[in-house]
Amino acid sequence: MPAGEIGKAAEGEVTATIGGRAVLVCGSSTVAWVNRSAAVAEWSHMRAAVRDRYGTPDVVRVEDLPTPAPAEGEVLVRTRAASVNRADLDGIQPRPQFVRLFMGLRAPRQPQIGVDVAGVVESVGAGVTRFRPGDEVFADLFAAGHVGTFAEYVSAPEKAFQPIPPGMSFTDAATLPHSAILALQGLRTRKGRTVQPGEKVLVVGASGNVGPFAVQIAKALGAEVTGVCSSAKVDFVHLLGADEVLSYEEVNFTRLGRQWDWILDTDSHHSVFAVRRALRPNGVYVTLGGEAWPLVGALLGGPLIGRFSDKHMGLMIWWKPMHPPDVDRLKELIAAAKVKPVIDRRYPLSEIVDALRWVGDGHARGKVVITF
Repeated sequence: MPAGEIGKAAEGEVTATIGGRAVLVCGSSTVAWVNRSAAVAEWSHMRAAVRDRYGTPDVVRVEDLPTPAPAEGEVLVRTRAASVNRADLDGIQPRPQFVRLFMGLRAPRQPQIGVDVAGVVESVGAGVTRFRPGDEVFADLFAAGHVGTFAEYVSAPEKAFQPIPPGMSFTDAATLPHSAILALQGLRTRKGRTVQPGEKVLVVGASGNVGPFAVQIAKALGAEVTGVCSSAKVDFVHLLGADEVLSYEEVNFTRLGRQWDWILDTDSHHSVFAVRRALRPNGVYVTLGGEAWPLVGALLGGPLIGRFSDKHMGLMIWWKPMHPPDVDRLKELIAAAKVKPVIDRRYPLSEIVDALRWVGDGHARGKVVITF
């Protein structure tokens, strides 16, 4: 008998099952107690994606965990949608390997995964003033030092959440916090310089999580945009609004003899010393992630190149997840129909491994969303 289900046991007797235990029910007051207890038992646990070792997406499984209770200053949110990011894959199978220093050398310290979430406030902890139960919110929990959005509930500090714009779906909202904010900030330097109308912008990795947002934002800023992607996704990137699309399977943009004012690399595979050939004088190169040596080169070699030239190159270490002014700017661009979330596929939580594998294998055209 399912939890909380009431049925006949014998003449004049009623039984109920709560947490796997049969209970003899006598009278209407006890029936009411059974119903309340069953609801509490169901609510006290949630389904969540977890892993206890590093590896491919196959190490991830869905299991029951206690539903978190919001501490002081925290908000408990019932998840309605959560999107998959490259960062989730890099946490499951650490890339670059030195991130193990922060995540756990032999095994992950935090078993849950996922950073993007959109949902409804279920309850609030003491001291919370911005939200109340029933509010629709979204967040990048990386901002609060949390992970675990591939779960039916998440609890995090109030400051991590922002209101979902009126009329926006939960699935669309879930695509924005991590990827769209990265794209917006990747088109602005630490000192505030941003893409200017008429400038030539190259978006490397234009078809995945961050790239589609970057292409649209750069076009909204008035730039002439070139996207780089696989041959199979060239048409998709054109549909995003790119003026030109290059297939990395056919050409190496660092060896074309061409130059751009701004290069945003979502997944670095070239050294900064190769990339600088493709950068105009006073140009900007920003990388968001990728292989270990290109990242180390960008972190150390980028500032060195800048010291002895007029080119500005490096790893984006000024990232501010869910920075309120950038969230507001993103909402403006979406309201003006200049930026639109692109969702490739939707999966239920029970198929989280398939969703992660689809993104990890490079099939996704835009975002993949987990629905609840």
